[in-house]
Amino acid sequence: MESGVPWWRDAVIYQVYVRSFADSDGDGIGDLPGITARLDHLADLGVDALWLTPFYTSPQHDHGYDVADPCDVDPLFGDLADFDALVTRAHGLGLRVVVDLVPNHTSSEHAWFRAALAAGPGSPERDRYHFVAADEPPNAWGSMFGGPAWTRVDDGEWYLHIFDTTQPDLNWRNSEVAAMYEGVLRFWLDRGVDGFRIDVAHGLFKAPGLPNRVDGGPDPAFDQPEVHEVYRAWRRILDSYPGDRMAVAEAWVETPEAMARYLRPDELHQAFNFHWLSAEWSAPAFRSVIATTLADLAQVGAAPTWVLGNHDVVRAPTRYGGGAVGAARARAAALTMLALPGSTYVYQGEELGLAEVDVAPEHWQDPFAVRTGVVGRDGCRVPIPWSGTTAPYGFGPGAGQPWIPQPDDWASVSVAAQTGVEGSTLELYRDALRVRRRVVRGLEDQVELLDAGEDVLAFRRGALQVMLNAGDAPIDLPPGEVLIASAPLVGGGLPADAAAWIRLP
Repeated sequence: MESGVPWWRDAVIYQVYVRSFADSDGDGIGDLPGITARLDHLADLGVDALWLTPFYTSPQHDHGYDVADPCDVDPLFGDLADFDALVTRAHGLGLRVVVDLVPNHTSSEHAWFRAALAAGPGSPERDRYHFVAADEPPNAWGSMFGGPAWTRVDDGEWYLHIFDTTQPDLNWRNSEVAAMYEGVLRFWLDRGVDGFRIDVAHGLFKAPGLPNRVDGGPDPAFDQPEVHEVYRAWRRILDSYPGDRMAVAEAWVETPEAMARYLRPDELHQAFNFHWLSAEWSAPAFRSVIATTLADLAQVGAAPTWVLGNHDVVRAPTRYGGGAVGAARARAAALTMLALPGSTYVYQGEELGLAEVDVAPEHWQDPFAVRTGVVGRDGCRVPIPWSGTTAPYGFGPGAGQPWIPQPDDWASVSVAAQTGVEGSTLELYRDALRVRRRVVRGLEDQVELLDAGEDVLAFRRGALQVMLNAGDAPIDLPPGEVLIASAPLVGGGLPADAAAWIRLP
Protein backbone atom coordinates (compact mmCIF):
# COMPACT_ATOMS: atom_id res chain seq x y z
CA MET A 1 0.00 0.00 0.00
CA GLU A 2 1.33 3.40 -1.01
CA SER A 3 0.12 6.48 0.89
CA GLY A 4 -2.64 4.39 2.45
CA VAL A 5 -4.18 3.51 -0.94
CA PRO A 6 -4.49 -0.23 -1.71
CA TRP A 7 -2.74 -1.26 -4.93
CA TRP A 8 -5.93 -2.46 -6.61
CA ARG A 9 -7.86 0.78 -6.18
CA ASP A 10 -6.32 2.45 -9.26
CA ALA A 11 -4.52 -0.49 -10.88
CA VAL A 12 -4.41 -1.46 -14.54
CA ILE A 13 -4.99 -5.21 -14.60
CA TYR A 14 -4.25 -7.22 -17.74
CA GLN A 15 -6.42 -10.24 -18.47
CA VAL A 16 -4.50 -13.26 -19.70
CA TYR A 17 -6.67 -15.84 -21.43
CA VAL A 18 -4.33 -18.71 -20.63
CA ARG A 19 -5.03 -20.85 -23.70
CA SER A 20 -4.29 -17.95 -26.06
CA PHE A 21 -1.44 -15.92 -24.59
CA ALA A 22 1.79 -17.89 -25.16
CA ASP A 23 2.60 -21.55 -25.82
CA SER A 24 5.86 -22.97 -24.47
CA ASP A 25 5.73 -26.55 -25.73
CA GLY A 26 4.40 -26.30 -29.28
CA ASP A 27 1.06 -28.01 -28.77
CA GLY A 28 -0.81 -24.92 -30.00
CA ILE A 29 -2.31 -24.14 -26.59
CA GLY A 30 -1.02 -21.48 -24.23
CA ASP A 31 0.37 -22.51 -20.85
CA LEU A 32 1.89 -21.20 -17.62
CA PRO A 33 5.56 -21.41 -18.69
CA GLY A 34 4.60 -19.53 -21.85
CA ILE A 35 3.06 -16.76 -19.77
CA THR A 36 6.12 -16.59 -17.51
CA ALA A 37 8.39 -16.21 -20.54
CA ARG A 38 6.29 -13.26 -21.79
CA LEU A 39 5.86 -11.33 -18.54
CA ASP A 40 8.39 -8.75 -19.70
CA HIS A 41 5.79 -7.63 -22.24
CA LEU A 42 3.38 -6.78 -19.43
CA ALA A 43 6.06 -5.01 -17.43
CA ASP A 44 7.07 -3.00 -20.52
CA LEU A 45 3.43 -2.20 -21.22
CA GLY A 46 3.13 -0.69 -17.76
CA VAL A 47 0.28 -2.66 -16.21
CA ASP A 48 0.16 -3.35 -12.48
CA ALA A 49 -1.18 -6.89 -12.41
CA LEU A 50 -2.29 -9.83 -14.51
CA TRP A 51 -5.46 -11.87 -14.13
CA LEU A 52 -5.22 -15.50 -15.21
CA THR A 53 -8.28 -17.34 -16.51
CA PRO A 54 -8.71 -20.86 -15.08
CA PHE A 55 -5.69 -23.16 -15.36
CA TYR A 56 -6.98 -25.78 -12.94
CA THR A 57 -7.48 -29.50 -13.56
CA SER A 58 -10.36 -29.70 -16.02
CA PRO A 59 -11.70 -31.79 -18.91
CA GLN A 60 -11.82 -28.46 -20.81
CA HIS A 61 -15.42 -28.70 -21.99
CA ASP A 62 -15.69 -24.97 -21.26
CA HIS A 63 -11.99 -24.23 -21.58
CA GLY A 64 -11.22 -24.42 -17.88
CA TYR A 65 -14.41 -22.99 -16.42
CA ASP A 66 -15.44 -26.59 -15.75
CA VAL A 67 -13.12 -27.26 -12.82
CA ALA A 68 -12.42 -30.81 -11.67
CA ASP A 69 -9.81 -29.88 -9.03
CA PRO A 70 -9.55 -26.20 -8.00
CA CYS A 71 -6.30 -26.80 -6.08
CA ASP A 72 -4.13 -28.15 -8.89
CA VAL A 73 -2.89 -27.20 -12.35
CA ASP A 74 -4.13 -29.05 -15.42
CA PRO A 75 -1.21 -30.84 -17.16
CA LEU A 76 -2.24 -29.01 -20.33
CA PHE A 77 -0.94 -25.81 -18.72
CA GLY A 78 1.90 -27.11 -16.53
CA ASP A 79 2.03 -27.95 -12.84
CA LEU A 80 2.12 -26.25 -9.46
CA ALA A 81 5.86 -25.64 -9.76
CA ASP A 82 5.18 -23.75 -13.00
CA PHE A 83 2.56 -21.67 -11.22
CA ASP A 84 4.94 -20.88 -8.38
CA ALA A 85 7.59 -19.86 -10.90
CA LEU A 86 5.10 -17.55 -12.63
CA VAL A 87 4.17 -15.84 -9.36
CA THR A 88 7.82 -15.45 -8.38
CA ARG A 89 8.74 -13.92 -11.74
CA ALA A 90 5.70 -11.64 -11.78
CA HIS A 91 6.38 -10.36 -8.29
CA GLY A 92 10.01 -9.80 -9.26
CA LEU A 93 8.79 -7.54 -12.07
CA GLY A 94 6.45 -5.67 -9.75
CA LEU A 95 3.33 -7.36 -11.12
CA ARG A 96 0.52 -8.66 -8.92
CA VAL A 97 -1.23 -11.92 -9.79
CA VAL A 98 -5.01 -12.40 -9.76
CA VAL A 99 -6.52 -15.83 -10.44
CA ASP A 100 -10.00 -16.94 -11.45
CA LEU A 101 -12.29 -18.64 -8.95
CA VAL A 102 -15.30 -20.61 -10.19
CA PRO A 103 -17.68 -21.17 -7.24
CA ASN A 104 -21.06 -21.49 -8.99
CA HIS A 105 -20.43 -24.96 -10.37
CA THR A 106 -17.87 -27.73 -10.75
CA SER A 107 -16.99 -30.04 -13.59
CA SER A 108 -19.04 -33.20 -13.89
CA GLU A 109 -15.68 -34.93 -13.42
CA HIS A 110 -15.11 -33.35 -10.00
CA ALA A 111 -14.76 -35.99 -7.29
CA TRP A 112 -17.86 -34.65 -5.56
CA PHE A 113 -20.09 -35.07 -8.61
CA ARG A 114 -18.79 -38.54 -9.37
CA ALA A 115 -19.54 -39.45 -5.76
CA ALA A 116 -23.03 -37.97 -6.07
CA LEU A 117 -23.82 -40.11 -9.10
CA ALA A 118 -22.51 -43.21 -7.35
CA ALA A 119 -24.33 -42.55 -4.05
CA GLY A 120 -27.79 -42.22 -5.48
CA PRO A 121 -30.97 -40.31 -4.58
CA GLY A 122 -31.32 -38.81 -1.12
CA SER A 123 -27.62 -39.14 -0.30
CA PRO A 124 -25.49 -36.48 1.42
CA GLU A 125 -23.27 -36.52 -1.68
CA ARG A 126 -26.16 -35.43 -3.90
CA ASP A 127 -27.08 -32.63 -1.50
CA ARG A 128 -23.90 -30.82 -2.54
CA TYR A 129 -25.60 -30.19 -5.90
CA HIS A 130 -29.18 -29.59 -7.04
CA PHE A 131 -30.68 -33.03 -7.68
CA VAL A 132 -34.48 -33.30 -7.95
CA ALA A 133 -36.71 -36.36 -8.38
CA ALA A 134 -39.40 -35.59 -10.95
CA ASP A 135 -41.00 -36.98 -14.10
CA GLU A 136 -40.30 -33.75 -15.99
CA PRO A 137 -37.64 -31.03 -15.64
CA PRO A 138 -38.29 -29.40 -12.24
CA ASN A 139 -38.77 -25.95 -13.74
CA ALA A 140 -38.48 -24.04 -17.00
CA TRP A 141 -35.02 -22.62 -16.38
CA GLY A 142 -32.81 -22.54 -19.46
CA SER A 143 -29.09 -23.06 -19.81
CA MET A 144 -26.96 -20.04 -20.71
CA PHE A 145 -25.46 -22.29 -23.39
CA GLY A 146 -28.81 -23.20 -24.94
CA GLY A 147 -31.46 -25.79 -24.12
CA PRO A 148 -32.85 -26.67 -20.69
CA ALA A 149 -30.87 -26.19 -17.47
CA TRP A 150 -31.67 -29.74 -16.34
CA THR A 151 -30.22 -33.11 -17.31
CA ARG A 152 -31.60 -36.47 -16.22
CA VAL A 153 -29.37 -39.22 -14.84
CA ASP A 154 -29.91 -42.97 -15.09
CA ASP A 155 -31.85 -43.30 -11.82
CA GLY A 156 -34.40 -40.69 -12.97
CA GLU A 157 -33.30 -37.64 -10.97
CA TRP A 158 -32.48 -34.35 -12.65
CA TYR A 159 -29.49 -32.13 -11.89
CA LEU A 160 -29.23 -28.38 -12.46
CA HIS A 161 -26.63 -26.79 -14.75
CA ILE A 162 -27.07 -23.12 -15.56
CA PHE A 163 -24.24 -23.52 -18.05
CA ASP A 164 -23.07 -26.66 -19.88
CA THR A 165 -24.34 -30.13 -18.98
CA THR A 166 -20.79 -30.84 -17.76
CA GLN A 167 -21.01 -27.95 -15.25
CA PRO A 168 -23.43 -28.98 -12.47
CA ASP A 169 -24.41 -26.12 -10.14
CA LEU A 170 -23.40 -26.43 -6.51
CA ASN A 171 -25.93 -26.21 -3.69
CA TRP A 172 -24.59 -23.37 -1.57
CA ARG A 173 -27.17 -24.10 1.13
CA ASN A 174 -24.97 -27.10 1.98
CA SER A 175 -22.29 -26.03 4.48
CA GLU A 176 -19.72 -28.38 2.94
CA VAL A 177 -19.66 -26.21 -0.19
CA ALA A 178 -18.76 -23.04 1.72
CA ALA A 179 -16.06 -24.87 3.67
CA MET A 180 -14.53 -26.30 0.51
CA TYR A 181 -14.22 -22.91 -1.17
CA GLU A 182 -12.77 -21.24 1.89
CA GLY A 183 -10.08 -23.91 1.71
CA VAL A 184 -9.53 -23.12 -1.97
CA LEU A 185 -9.06 -19.43 -1.17
CA ARG A 186 -6.46 -20.19 1.47
CA PHE A 187 -4.64 -22.66 -0.79
CA TRP A 188 -3.93 -20.00 -3.43
CA LEU A 189 -3.40 -17.17 -0.96
CA ASP A 190 -0.73 -19.30 0.70
CA ARG A 191 0.94 -19.65 -2.72
CA GLY A 192 1.17 -15.88 -3.04
CA VAL A 193 -1.74 -14.81 -5.21
CA ASP A 194 -2.79 -11.20 -4.76
CA GLY A 195 -6.45 -11.53 -5.62
CA PHE A 196 -9.34 -13.42 -7.15
CA ARG A 197 -11.73 -12.77 -10.00
CA ILE A 198 -14.99 -14.47 -9.01
CA ASP A 199 -16.82 -16.08 -11.92
CA VAL A 200 -20.63 -15.75 -11.87
CA ALA A 201 -20.39 -14.05 -8.48
CA HIS A 202 -24.11 -13.29 -8.52
CA GLY A 203 -24.92 -16.99 -8.89
CA LEU A 204 -24.19 -19.49 -6.07
CA PHE A 205 -27.56 -19.39 -4.28
CA LYS A 206 -30.84 -20.16 -6.03
CA ALA A 207 -34.24 -19.07 -4.74
CA PRO A 208 -35.71 -21.62 -2.28
CA GLY A 209 -37.88 -24.15 -4.06
CA LEU A 210 -36.32 -23.33 -7.46
CA PRO A 211 -39.42 -21.48 -8.74
CA ASN A 212 -40.00 -20.36 -12.30
CA ARG A 213 -39.37 -16.73 -13.06
CA VAL A 214 -42.41 -14.49 -12.95
CA ASP A 215 -42.66 -12.06 -15.87
CA GLY A 216 -40.94 -8.85 -14.86
CA GLY A 217 -39.74 -10.31 -11.60
CA PRO A 218 -36.20 -11.07 -10.40
CA ASP A 219 -34.35 -14.08 -11.75
CA PRO A 220 -34.58 -16.87 -9.15
CA ALA A 221 -31.28 -18.35 -10.35
CA PHE A 222 -29.22 -15.27 -9.49
CA ASP A 223 -28.53 -12.49 -6.98
CA GLN A 224 -30.12 -14.09 -3.95
CA PRO A 225 -29.56 -12.25 -0.64
CA GLU A 226 -27.66 -15.16 0.96
CA VAL A 227 -24.73 -14.69 -1.43
CA HIS A 228 -23.61 -11.65 0.52
CA GLU A 229 -22.85 -13.73 3.61
CA VAL A 230 -20.42 -15.77 1.50
CA TYR A 231 -18.52 -12.67 0.47
CA ARG A 232 -18.43 -11.33 4.01
CA ALA A 233 -16.75 -14.58 5.05
CA TRP A 234 -14.32 -14.38 2.15
CA ARG A 235 -13.51 -10.76 2.96
CA ARG A 236 -12.49 -11.80 6.47
CA ILE A 237 -10.13 -14.39 4.97
CA LEU A 238 -8.63 -11.91 2.51
CA ASP A 239 -8.15 -9.31 5.22
CA SER A 240 -6.30 -11.84 7.37
CA TYR A 241 -3.44 -11.97 4.81
CA PRO A 242 -0.88 -9.19 4.30
CA GLY A 243 -0.47 -7.22 1.09
CA ASP A 244 -3.96 -5.93 0.29
CA ARG A 245 -5.34 -9.17 -1.14
CA MET A 246 -8.50 -8.45 -3.13
CA ALA A 247 -11.49 -9.93 -4.95
CA VAL A 248 -13.37 -8.64 -7.99
CA ALA A 249 -16.82 -9.90 -8.92
CA GLU A 250 -18.19 -10.82 -12.30
CA ALA A 251 -21.77 -10.02 -11.40
CA TRP A 252 -24.40 -9.32 -14.03
CA VAL A 253 -27.13 -7.86 -11.81
CA GLU A 254 -30.25 -5.98 -12.79
CA THR A 255 -29.78 -2.60 -11.10
CA PRO A 256 -26.88 -0.36 -10.06
CA GLU A 257 -28.16 -0.57 -6.49
CA ALA A 258 -27.87 -4.36 -6.58
CA MET A 259 -24.29 -4.08 -7.80
CA ALA A 260 -23.40 -1.67 -5.01
CA ARG A 261 -24.44 -4.26 -2.43
CA TYR A 262 -21.55 -6.50 -3.49
CA LEU A 263 -19.14 -3.65 -2.77
CA ARG A 264 -20.09 -2.76 0.77
CA PRO A 265 -17.03 -2.26 3.00
CA ASP A 266 -17.22 -5.77 4.46
CA GLU A 267 -17.81 -7.58 1.14
CA LEU A 268 -15.90 -7.56 -2.15
CA HIS A 269 -13.39 -4.93 -3.18
CA GLN A 270 -14.50 -4.47 -6.79
CA ALA A 271 -17.03 -5.57 -9.39
CA PHE A 272 -16.68 -5.39 -13.12
CA ASN A 273 -18.50 -2.39 -14.55
CA PHE A 274 -19.73 -3.77 -17.86
CA HIS A 275 -21.64 -0.60 -18.76
CA TRP A 276 -18.60 0.98 -20.44
CA LEU A 277 -18.13 -1.92 -22.85
CA SER A 278 -21.87 -2.26 -23.50
CA ALA A 279 -22.40 1.44 -24.25
CA GLU A 280 -22.91 2.47 -27.85
CA TRP A 281 -20.39 4.76 -29.50
CA SER A 282 -21.78 8.17 -28.51
CA ALA A 283 -20.86 10.96 -26.15
CA PRO A 284 -24.24 10.88 -24.33
CA ALA A 285 -23.93 7.11 -23.75
CA PHE A 286 -20.43 7.42 -22.29
CA ARG A 287 -21.42 10.45 -20.24
CA SER A 288 -24.35 8.53 -18.76
CA VAL A 289 -22.15 5.55 -17.85
CA ILE A 290 -19.65 7.78 -16.04
CA ALA A 291 -22.27 9.74 -14.12
CA THR A 292 -24.30 6.69 -13.10
CA THR A 293 -21.28 4.59 -12.14
CA LEU A 294 -19.70 7.23 -9.94
CA ALA A 295 -22.98 8.14 -8.25
CA ASP A 296 -23.91 4.55 -7.45
CA LEU A 297 -20.52 3.56 -6.10
CA ALA A 298 -20.25 6.71 -3.98
CA GLN A 299 -23.09 5.32 -1.86
CA VAL A 300 -20.85 2.52 -0.59
CA GLY A 301 -17.46 4.24 -0.94
CA ALA A 302 -16.29 1.75 -3.59
CA ALA A 303 -13.82 2.41 -6.39
CA PRO A 304 -15.08 2.02 -9.97
CA THR A 305 -13.73 -0.37 -12.55
CA TRP A 306 -13.69 0.18 -16.30
CA VAL A 307 -13.71 -2.57 -18.91
CA LEU A 308 -13.55 -2.35 -22.70
CA GLY A 309 -13.47 -6.06 -23.45
CA ASN A 310 -12.88 -9.59 -22.18
CA HIS A 311 -12.93 -13.19 -23.36
CA ASP A 312 -16.73 -13.26 -23.59
CA VAL A 313 -17.53 -10.24 -25.79
CA VAL A 314 -16.87 -9.04 -29.33
CA ARG A 315 -13.66 -7.00 -29.50
CA ALA A 316 -14.09 -3.23 -29.39
CA PRO A 317 -12.84 -2.31 -32.89
CA THR A 318 -15.51 -4.58 -34.37
CA ARG A 319 -18.24 -3.45 -31.95
CA TYR A 320 -17.54 0.15 -32.86
CA GLY A 321 -18.02 -0.35 -36.58
CA GLY A 322 -14.98 -2.28 -37.79
CA GLY A 323 -12.21 -1.21 -40.13
CA ALA A 324 -10.32 2.03 -39.65
CA VAL A 325 -13.28 3.73 -37.97
CA GLY A 326 -13.73 0.96 -35.43
CA ALA A 327 -10.01 0.89 -34.71
CA ALA A 328 -9.89 4.66 -34.14
CA ARG A 329 -12.91 4.55 -31.85
CA ALA A 330 -11.47 1.69 -29.80
CA ARG A 331 -8.26 3.67 -29.27
CA ALA A 332 -10.25 6.73 -28.20
CA ALA A 333 -12.49 4.74 -25.85
CA ALA A 334 -9.46 3.09 -24.24
CA LEU A 335 -7.64 6.38 -23.74
CA THR A 336 -10.74 7.97 -22.21
CA MET A 337 -11.31 5.02 -19.90
CA LEU A 338 -7.72 5.10 -18.66
CA ALA A 339 -8.19 8.69 -17.45
CA LEU A 340 -11.13 7.85 -15.19
CA PRO A 341 -10.70 7.23 -11.46
CA GLY A 342 -10.52 3.66 -10.26
CA SER A 343 -9.00 0.62 -11.92
CA THR A 344 -9.02 -0.54 -15.52
CA TYR A 345 -9.03 -4.08 -16.89
CA VAL A 346 -7.31 -4.61 -20.26
CA TYR A 347 -8.01 -7.79 -22.20
CA GLN A 348 -5.03 -9.32 -23.99
CA GLY A 349 -4.78 -8.06 -27.56
CA GLU A 350 -6.49 -4.74 -26.85
CA GLU A 351 -3.03 -3.17 -26.70
CA LEU A 352 -2.48 -4.48 -30.23
CA GLY A 353 -5.78 -3.17 -31.56
CA LEU A 354 -6.97 -6.65 -32.46
CA ALA A 355 -10.41 -6.86 -34.06
CA GLU A 356 -12.82 -9.79 -33.78
CA VAL A 357 -11.77 -12.72 -35.96
CA ASP A 358 -14.31 -14.41 -38.22
CA VAL A 359 -13.67 -18.01 -37.19
CA ALA A 360 -14.96 -20.62 -39.64
CA PRO A 361 -17.61 -22.97 -38.18
CA GLU A 362 -15.37 -25.99 -38.57
CA HIS A 363 -12.93 -24.36 -36.12
CA TRP A 364 -15.48 -23.36 -33.48
CA GLN A 365 -14.44 -24.31 -29.94
CA ASP A 366 -16.89 -22.35 -27.78
CA PRO A 367 -19.42 -24.76 -26.23
CA PHE A 368 -22.17 -22.19 -26.73
CA ALA A 369 -21.48 -22.11 -30.47
CA VAL A 370 -21.12 -25.87 -30.73
CA ARG A 371 -24.44 -26.46 -28.91
CA THR A 372 -26.50 -23.76 -30.60
CA GLY A 373 -24.95 -23.35 -34.05
CA VAL A 374 -24.77 -19.60 -33.36
CA VAL A 375 -21.49 -17.67 -33.58
CA GLY A 376 -19.96 -17.67 -30.11
CA ARG A 377 -16.90 -16.28 -28.38
CA ASP A 378 -14.12 -17.85 -30.42
CA GLY A 379 -13.47 -14.66 -32.38
CA CYS A 380 -12.11 -12.80 -29.35
CA ARG A 381 -10.14 -15.82 -28.08
CA VAL A 382 -7.80 -16.35 -31.03
CA PRO A 383 -4.17 -16.63 -29.79
CA ILE A 384 -2.39 -13.28 -29.96
CA PRO A 385 0.48 -12.58 -32.40
CA TRP A 386 3.95 -11.91 -31.06
CA SER A 387 6.24 -11.81 -34.12
CA GLY A 388 6.84 -13.13 -37.62
CA THR A 389 4.86 -13.03 -40.84
CA THR A 390 2.84 -16.24 -40.70
CA ALA A 391 0.94 -18.28 -38.12
CA PRO A 392 1.52 -18.95 -35.31
CA TYR A 393 3.22 -15.51 -35.21
CA GLY A 394 5.57 -16.45 -32.39
CA PHE A 395 2.74 -17.77 -30.21
CA GLY A 396 4.71 -20.98 -29.72
CA PRO A 397 7.56 -23.05 -31.13
CA GLY A 398 5.30 -25.10 -33.40
CA ALA A 399 4.92 -24.36 -37.09
CA GLY A 400 1.19 -24.97 -37.45
CA GLN A 401 -1.94 -23.07 -36.49
CA PRO A 402 -2.81 -22.88 -32.77
CA TRP A 403 -6.00 -24.24 -31.21
CA ILE A 404 -8.07 -21.51 -32.90
CA PRO A 405 -6.53 -20.53 -36.28
CA GLN A 406 -5.05 -17.05 -36.62
CA PRO A 407 -5.80 -14.80 -39.62
CA ASP A 408 -3.41 -14.52 -42.55
CA ASP A 409 -3.12 -10.72 -42.20
CA TRP A 410 -1.85 -10.41 -38.63
CA ALA A 411 1.84 -9.82 -39.35
CA SER A 412 1.41 -6.04 -39.07
CA VAL A 413 -0.34 -6.15 -35.70
CA SER A 414 2.09 -8.37 -33.79
CA VAL A 415 3.96 -7.14 -30.74
CA ALA A 416 7.22 -7.08 -32.67
CA ALA A 417 5.72 -5.22 -35.65
CA GLN A 418 4.24 -2.48 -33.45
CA THR A 419 7.09 -2.03 -30.99
CA GLY A 420 8.82 1.30 -31.47
CA VAL A 421 6.44 2.36 -34.25
CA GLU A 422 5.09 5.84 -33.59
CA GLY A 423 1.32 5.89 -33.69
CA SER A 424 0.87 2.14 -33.28
CA THR A 425 -1.78 0.99 -30.86
CA LEU A 426 0.84 -0.77 -28.75
CA GLU A 427 2.88 2.41 -28.33
CA LEU A 428 -0.32 4.37 -27.60
CA TYR A 429 -1.05 2.03 -24.69
CA ARG A 430 2.54 2.20 -23.45
CA ASP A 431 2.51 5.99 -23.59
CA ALA A 432 -0.91 6.23 -21.96
CA LEU A 433 0.09 3.99 -19.07
CA ARG A 434 3.28 5.99 -18.52
CA VAL A 435 1.32 9.26 -18.42
CA ARG A 436 -1.32 7.65 -16.21
CA ARG A 437 1.35 6.71 -13.66
CA ARG A 438 2.95 10.15 -13.78
CA VAL A 439 -0.11 12.39 -13.94
CA VAL A 440 -3.46 10.70 -13.53
CA ARG A 441 -2.76 8.70 -10.38
CA GLY A 442 -2.02 11.86 -8.42
CA LEU A 443 -5.44 13.34 -9.14
CA GLU A 444 -8.49 13.36 -6.94
CA ASP A 445 -11.25 10.91 -7.79
CA GLN A 446 -13.82 13.65 -8.39
CA VAL A 447 -14.94 13.91 -12.03
CA GLU A 448 -16.57 17.08 -13.35
CA LEU A 449 -18.58 16.38 -16.50
CA LEU A 450 -18.49 19.36 -18.87
CA ASP A 451 -20.93 20.59 -21.50
CA ALA A 452 -18.95 20.61 -24.74
CA GLY A 453 -21.73 19.79 -27.18
CA GLU A 454 -23.88 16.80 -28.00
CA ASP A 455 -21.13 14.85 -29.77
CA VAL A 456 -18.31 15.53 -27.31
CA LEU A 457 -17.58 13.82 -24.02
CA ALA A 458 -15.56 16.16 -21.85
CA PHE A 459 -14.63 15.85 -18.21
CA ARG A 460 -12.13 17.32 -15.82
CA ARG A 461 -10.15 15.81 -12.97
CA GLY A 462 -8.31 18.62 -11.28
CA ALA A 463 -5.90 20.10 -13.84
CA LEU A 464 -6.53 17.29 -16.36
CA GLN A 465 -9.22 17.67 -18.99
CA VAL A 466 -10.21 14.74 -21.20
CA MET A 467 -11.97 15.17 -24.53
CA LEU A 468 -13.55 12.47 -26.70
CA ASN A 469 -14.86 13.53 -30.09
CA ALA A 470 -17.72 11.24 -31.16
CA GLY A 471 -18.82 13.63 -33.90
CA ASP A 472 -17.92 13.90 -37.59
CA ALA A 473 -15.69 17.00 -37.60
CA PRO A 474 -12.60 18.16 -35.66
CA ILE A 475 -13.17 20.11 -32.47
CA ASP A 476 -11.14 22.76 -30.68
CA LEU A 477 -9.21 21.78 -27.58
CA PRO A 478 -8.95 23.96 -24.48
CA PRO A 479 -5.72 25.89 -23.86
CA GLY A 480 -3.07 23.73 -22.24
CA GLU A 481 -0.53 20.97 -22.85
CA VAL A 482 -1.75 17.98 -24.84
CA LEU A 483 -0.27 15.08 -22.89
CA ILE A 484 -1.47 12.37 -25.26
CA ALA A 485 -3.98 11.90 -28.05
CA SER A 486 -5.32 8.77 -29.70
CA ALA A 487 -4.86 10.28 -33.18
CA PRO A 488 -2.76 13.11 -34.67
CA LEU A 489 -4.29 16.53 -34.16
CA VAL A 490 -5.66 18.37 -37.21
CA GLY A 491 -4.59 22.01 -37.19
CA GLY A 492 -4.47 21.85 -33.42
CA GLY A 493 -7.95 20.34 -33.25
CA LEU A 494 -9.07 16.89 -32.19
CA PRO A 495 -10.30 14.83 -35.16
CA ALA A 496 -13.42 12.72 -35.22
CA ASP A 497 -13.30 9.37 -33.37
CA ALA A 498 -10.38 10.49 -31.20
CA ALA A 499 -9.62 11.40 -27.61
CA ALA A 500 -6.99 13.52 -25.85
CA TRP A 501 -5.71 14.38 -22.37
CA ILE A 502 -4.92 18.07 -21.78
CA ARG A 503 -3.10 19.48 -18.79
CA LEU A 504 -4.75 22.83 -18.13
CA PRO A 505 -2.69 25.95 -17.40
